[in-house]
Amino acid sequence: MASGTIALVGNPNSGKTTFFNALTGSNQHVGNWPGVTVEKKEGSFRHEGKKYHVVDLPGTYSLGAFSEDEVVARNFILTGNPDVIIDVVDASNIERNLYLTTQLLEMGKKVVIALNMVDEAEKRNIDFDIDGLSKKLGIPVIPTIATKGKGIKDIVNAAIDLMNRDMAAENPVQYGETIEHHIRNIERLLAGKELPYPARWTALKIIEGDQEILNNIKQSPHLDQNLTDYIEKFHQDHRNEDLELEIIDAKYSFANKAVDGTIKRPAEETVTITDKIDRIFTNKYLGIPIFAGIMLIVFQLTFVLGEEILGGLAADLIDGLGGLLAVFLVYLGAPDLLTSFMTDGVINGVGAVVEFVPLILVLYLLLSFLEDSGYMARAAYVWDDLMRRLGLQGKAFISLIIGFGCNVPGIMSARTLDNKKDRMITTLITPFMSCGAKLPIYSIFIAAFFSKHGGLILFSLYAFGILVGLIMAKIFSKTLFKGESSYFIMELPPYRIPTLRNVLRNMWDNVYGFLKRAGTVIFVVITLLWVLAVLPTSVEPYSQLSILGRIGAFIAPIFAPAGFGSWQESVALFAGIPAKEAVVGTLGMLYAGQYVEQGAMLVNAVQLQFTSLTALSYMVMTLLYTPCIATLSVVGKETNSLKWPLFMALYTFTLGWLAAVAIFQVGSLLGFS
Repeated sequence: MASGTIALVGNPNSGKTTFFNALTGSNQHVGNWPGVTVEKKEGSFRHEGKKYHVVDLPGTYSLGAFSEDEVVARNFILTGNPDVIIDVVDASNIERNLYLTTQLLEMGKKVVIALNMVDEAEKRNIDFDIDGLSKKLGIPVIPTIATKGKGIKDIVNAAIDLMNRDMAAENPVQYGETIEHHIRNIERLLAGKELPYPARWTALKIIEGDQEILNNIKQSPHLDQNLTDYIEKFHQDHRNEDLELEIIDAKYSFANKAVDGTIKRPAEETVTITDKIDRIFTNKYLGIPIFAGIMLIVFQLTFVLGEEILGGLAADLIDGLGGLLAVFLVYLGAPDLLTSFMTDGVINGVGAVVEFVPLILVLYLLLSFLEDSGYMARAAYVWDDLMRRLGLQGKAFISLIIGFGCNVPGIMSARTLDNKKDRMITTLITPFMSCGAKLPIYSIFIAAFFSKHGGLILFSLYAFGILVGLIMAKIFSKTLFKGESSYFIMELPPYRIPTLRNVLRNMWDNVYGFLKRAGTVIFVVITLLWVLAVLPTSVEPYSQLSILGRIGAFIAPIFAPAGFGSWQESVALFAGIPAKEAVVGTLGMLYAGQYVEQGAMLVNAVQLQFTSLTALSYMVMTLLYTPCIATLSVVGKETNSLKWPLFMALYTFTLGWLAAVAIFQVGSLLGFS
């Protein structure tokens, strides 16, 4: 049993996650907070023979109620009863970070400040009077460099020491006479009431008009009519006054007074390497082209290393394992059906996922490198203006970029967005990003019909997916998820050399999450698909008389208006729902009748079954239609709902079908074949 609970709080890019990793090492796990999609990180460490529990709260600039991140962090601090809070503060931007500190102090909690990244501040010739700052704030302040492990022991000692001491909570911020007058009146009306929050803090939230706190008070069984009347009269009398802005100003004033005389900055701010690079990388006109060039390099390296080299090795390993398993089963005299299941079902089915893992691994290694270097924050910044016009914010574009590698981690990364509207819209449009699993489908049809213009066709497919996604984002922001997007406030961290430990840990967290969420689901579905393909046993496996073949014949008329109405083409789309790679594998089975050495035969068969027009409509269908089971499964887990994965499955299928039909019908009218 843990001797105490420590909560980690801090602004985004303050180094809080690095601090958490340094504290807990490998003793950590990730889940979701109950009822929301916000990530929950917990871990533990031992100090002098005792075990301490650590909760890494979502990075946030304040503890209001404007996003799930803020609500989760605030609720845990108030009702989760952490024994002490370590507030990770960016030493280079201390005034902005201390705004969050004032909110923590007003909650009456035990707080220790980890003044992090002091090395970066020193490079900018910023000097600190640590003792003076600590006295002004009334709490311990410990300088740290989390990336190098410096100051970690000191902050742990300070936190545990404070944990074991009684500390009377003080009100660090004093407001104007009007606000203080109403705080005192509300505190008096709250006296004797059973509240989960400190009385002064509750009074302040009532004055700010915090809707969540007001709702909680109204639902309280101990509600006093006098309090209700006072709250209603207060908001009526002050409806034209911006008291919330006055409260914010007072908090910043307190932070500035704490810094005054304890933080010394150079008369002229030093122009750092970060400043010089940002003049180019965040330039209004050059920012997006530079980002495009960097991502082009990332994807080129991803597909060269992850697909062609490591993917080939993984494929050879799976093929070799399948061959050995087949020989072993024959040696044991295993039934043919069991041999078929283990080789064709388990090895070839789950093997498709394993062969895809190297690509995810390389992609996340590179993206983790960019993130740890500080560049990905700039990417969100340069895209913010365009994304905001579509009803989103710049950070949403990062999730879409991740979706090019795999939609599963792309959707998972939407957790970092600041409100439910942004998270939901980003989740719903991510499947239109062409993931690596769709590339084999494109390559077969391009080789068969468009080899002379392969690059242009491939680029057009990717661009069309992005365009459809952006159009749907605008539609969703005006219909299903009305309201303004959250403000995009981000402190751009300095550029730094990525640390190998952070990069590898971040990469592994994403790869492991993909395997855990996607691998098991695909295994189950592929097994079901195999059963449908080999039953009944009285017919030839994978034939039209199998259950799978009959399903294909049943759904084939749906796709006739799009130009591809045979049962083989239809069932291949059906097979693509478990995993998009299965579209090519199914066509190979049904057209060529073999699993090995079928590449050229498949291209020839496709040329016989399709025309250039139907090939184009089929590629657009595979681009837009229902995402894979792994993606739908993750959507269900992220939204804690069955409604949204069903909606995604239906609306993407409808869009894919309409686009494919439009291409075929218009093309036919224009005389294309």
